[in-house]
Amino acid sequence: MAVNDKRLTVTEFDFDDVKSNLKTFLKAQTEFTDYDFEGSGMNVLLDVLAYNTHYLGYNANMLANEMFLDSASLRGSVASHAKTLGYIPTSARAAKATITVSLNVLASAQATATMSAGTAFSTTVNNTAYQFVTDTAYTKTNSGVGIVFENIPVYEGTYVSSRFTVDTSNSDQRFVIQENNADMTTLTVKVQTSSSDSTQNTYTQATDITGVTATSNVYFLQEAESGKFEIYFGDGIIGRALSDDNIIILTYVVSNKAAANGASTFTSAGGIASITDISVRTDVKATGGAEPESIASIKYNAPLDYAAQGRCVTTEDYKVVVKGLYNDTKSLQVWGGESGSYDTSLGVVDTKEYGKVFISIKSTTGQMLTKIEKDEIVAGLATYKVAGITPVVVDPETTSLILNTTFKYDSSATTETNSSLVTLVTNTLTTYNTDNLSQFDGIFRLSKVQRLIDDTNTAILSNITSVTMANKITPTLNAATSYSSSFNNAFYYPYSGYNKAAGGIIASTGFKIQGDTVNTMFFDDDGEGNLRMYYLVSGARVYKDSKVGTVDYAKGTIKTVSLIITDISDVDGATSTTIRVTAIPDSKDIVPVRNQLIEIDFVNTIITGEVDTIAVSDASAGSTYQTTSTVTSTSSY
Repeated sequence: MAVNDKRLTVTEFDFDDVKSNLKTFLKAQTEFTDYDFEGSGMNVLLDVLAYNTHYLGYNANMLANEMFLDSASLRGSVASHAKTLGYIPTSARAAKATITVSLNVLASAQATATMSAGTAFSTTVNNTAYQFVTDTAYTKTNSGVGIVFENIPVYEGTYVSSRFTVDTSNSDQRFVIQENNADMTTLTVKVQTSSSDSTQNTYTQATDITGVTATSNVYFLQEAESGKFEIYFGDGIIGRALSDDNIIILTYVVSNKAAANGASTFTSAGGIASITDISVRTDVKATGGAEPESIASIKYNAPLDYAAQGRCVTTEDYKVVVKGLYNDTKSLQVWGGESGSYDTSLGVVDTKEYGKVFISIKSTTGQMLTKIEKDEIVAGLATYKVAGITPVVVDPETTSLILNTTFKYDSSATTETNSSLVTLVTNTLTTYNTDNLSQFDGIFRLSKVQRLIDDTNTAILSNITSVTMANKITPTLNAATSYSSSFNNAFYYPYSGYNKAAGGIIASTGFKIQGDTVNTMFFDDDGEGNLRMYYLVSGARVYKDSKVGTVDYAKGTIKTVSLIITDISDVDGATSTTIRVTAIPDSKDIVPVRNQLIEIDFVNTIITGEVDTIAVSDASAGSTYQTTSTVTSTSSY
């Protein structure tokens, strides 16, 4: 019997496509030319064959995906690929605080005291109790007024000790840390000779094998297929090999990850060296608690870490290493001194400063890094940086954007009220601020913002949005000081003397100066590059000084002469330590530079909804239609 030579189509793996291809193939055979597959038991067999083919194709596709770092989706596969690049995923992190512990004891009573590893301290966060522990032992002598342990790091969680006995007959013996939330930054590894010989040697983690010899006391860390971490040791060529009956002692902290972030008050959970009169002062509140590194983060960071090759040369190298040193990093910016220096009194300036690399970090908590945290980052970079390069950690500088948005809407096309539409637009801007701004390199793009506002609700037809920039100046009260504020974006300057009579494009909140205890002063400009200082009398401006500083419209910078500021007005209805200075930008797209962050100021942003009279067929709309100005104006606060 002749058989049709038609072949199966094998490029499809979807169930329906596979079944259709099988039926087409069978119908091409003489025996099944007119066969009713749907009405017979053959249909069930075709389903089985199609499902089997679909499953095999799916599994083959998934297997192929897991072979590459870019396409892998299983954590075990991603961690394995990262391992080939020498990258160790970040473990869960315990919240870390820094405290000073004082043992209140007379000098004659006790000369020294040891605070052992695992010493516990208690705290409460959101009405939940947590325990913080030390991860190493400290010994201090009596200073005459007590025994003081200064700047002691403590970690949230439980201090755990695990022991393993080496069996060299098991070539695949693994030393696995069983707890999922173990913080590997607190891991200490010691090797005891045997149960009968208590001699212990401390081993260090090997991150660079170039200096490792056959006798080096090192261990290696990796994430296993299970997601747990495991350690292994040298083979006698790279690192010292272990012997039978050696006892491995691992100590580490198992934490609740981010739950205890923000803890700021601690008390001793028990006596220390038999002393119970204990005072605890918080130097740095708890931060840094975090989940294990995500799959997406591993896939992103592993190639970059490999490219860095354990040293910091490029800015990308520094970004990879710093993220590992400071786990509480939300956004990070790095730039070389050749692209501009950073002076704490002047802000970012153009002067080149070779031999330095500047690092700015926005933490997940939004708090500025403490001096201790900055020093720890600089110390951690010492083993990575190129000789002659000095890392400097600087604080972020935030420029706020005050928006004035008026949107037109068709009231007949929605059941939403004016106020509910305003709320929806506010939510849209909040999401944009979170997703696109509040991070380094987060550019404010006006056209995108206007499009998002229009797309908030189908009834919204258009919007006019103006933008004002705002910086904060923190004066040193009662001291002669010059001040500078850099917006890093050009000011609006259509011509010399623009808006001189009405205050130019600069405005500020109020303050008082030495020699005038009555009048509240404000800043504005004359449109000719001069910063002015004035006070109000019946709403009219009276200028105290018509040249109290300068305005650089092209660079977006204002500078004052030496001023003695004695008091600061409330800002946004609250007592403040800063003066807010606002400026109208030349471009409505605001671009952050170096350590600058851009954020929307929702306290002062104005959002207004207006019914579009033409859209609702108002009879007088053709002659009375109200438009909105695109021009931003300045005013005193």
